[in-house]
Amino acid sequence: MAAKKTDIIAALQKEILSLNGIKTPAISSGLPKGLNFMIHHLPTGIFPVNGVHEFLCEKPSELSSTYGFITGLLSSCMNIKGMIVWICRESFIFPPAILSFDINPEKIIFIHPSSEKETLWVIEEALKCSSLSAVIAEINELNFTNSRRFQLLIEQSRVPGFILKLRSQKSVTTACISKWKISSSPGHKGNDIPGVGHPSWKVELLKMRNGKPGSWEIQWRDHSFVELQSPEITEILPDFQKKTG
Repeated sequence: MAAKKTDIIAALQKEILSLNGIKTPAISSGLPKGLNFMIHHLPTGIFPVNGVHEFLCEKPSELSSTYGFITGLLSSCMNIKGMIVWICRESFIFPPAILSFDINPEKIIFIHPSSEKETLWVIEEALKCSSLSAVIAEINELNFTNSRRFQLLIEQSRVPGFILKLRSQKSVTTACISKWKISSSPGHKGNDIPGVGHPSWKVELLKMRNGKPGSWEIQWRDHSFVELQSPEITEILPDFQKKTG
């Protein structure tokens, strides 16, 4: 009887998540390698690839860190069969560096729109293409209307979207499944080997639909994410509460 109740609860939870736009991902094998410490922060313990994920980037260094973290997510939790469309205004990415995250740069199509309006149009057209593996895009602003439109397209095509918002406004409500902030941390070389060390980041999960926020120090090492310290669950408050509190 207890087993049947558990099955019923799991089925109801799956149905509720589906109604919220979080469907069982067809292209995910579960959690990205090395991110098992996030399991209690994610809906049903699976990284929801079929949705819009928002990343706040206030500084150039945060933009670079976010590049690395997203690329690690793509290589570790998805089976990259189709092409990846990367939409950005400037050519700041060094394609050969993507090889360190186990993704062939030949799998990426870089598109450089000339305006914000054109960027939004390219994002929508890319998200409609079900043969793509993912869409990554940089935009200045993201509002609820645009994010909801992106999410509806993804629910049809099942192509995940990673939106890097360059003009960070934490208080703006969007329809994104998650909201993140990635910043750089000192590299950890290990074994006293000379060099700059492995890519390391402070990863802040500010919002996860049907999940929990959290903050971690992680790095990319040996083709996987590695946690550098124990995760700390944080309660994310609006900016005005932080300033007045």
